[in-house]
Amino acid sequence: MHDDTAGEASMNRERELAKAFVDLADTYAPDFDPLRLFSQLVHSCRGLLDVDAAAVMVADARGTLKTMAATEDEAAFIELMQMQTGRGPCMDCYRTGEDRSVPDIATEQERWPTLVAAMADAGYQSLHTVPVRFHDRVLGALTLLNARTGELPEGDLHLAQALADSAALGLMHWSAEPRGDDVVTRVQGAIAAKSVLEVAKGMIAAHQGLLLPAAGRVLADYANRHQVSLADTAQALVSCTMEPDAILDSAAET
Repeated sequence: MHDDTAGEASMNRERELAKAFVDLADTYAPDFDPLRLFSQLVHSCRGLLDVDAAAVMVADARGTLKTMAATEDEAAFIELMQMQTGRGPCMDCYRTGEDRSVPDIATEQERWPTLVAAMADAGYQSLHTVPVRFHDRVLGALTLLNARTGELPEGDLHLAQALADSAALGLMHWSAEPRGDDVVTRVQGAIAAKSVLEVAKGMIAAHQGLLLPAAGRVLADYANRHQVSLADTAQALVSCTMEPDAILDSAAET
């Protein structure tokens, strides 16, 4: 009985792994958009790896990192702290193209005091980061956070790197991106879509008196329910071809 249970668990994990890689590679789907790609990346990491949260950043044409997706708001804040100070393991990972592991963030108080304080406030004690890269070019960094101290299993680190590489490859194969085939335009297109999403979240938040994270969930839920691109939905709101009431009325119907 035990062997059957273990075998079933192993098969389920294999199915989940296969689905994660297929989803990250499915850039030719009609509703593909880069926002969903990065969201799939971080949620796949949290679901498949021994981690409590995940976040991903990519760099714009000037080399400034931008958070594209996070499983928790606290994880996004950890990324913001590193971007604002220009210091931290994620910044080091992006600059060197090598993974970084901090099994106990409390030991880095003198080196990264702002990051240590932010992680303590958020309830995280360890951090691991791997580069998001396309061949030998580093596009950003994928961050994995845990509420406990300790190293991440080596197999999980390798899997995180494989998922990050798959997401980068998917972005480069984004067939709907009209502005060119080079790396810079693809990444800039994704960052632009994220910027539009932030404006759209602000519109929904102001219209309904919501906090920004809640407004973001409303938009994501709408896109998922209607099986439409989140990037296209945000663009429609910002360009005034869709009214906020259309999003909110749809949410009220569920």
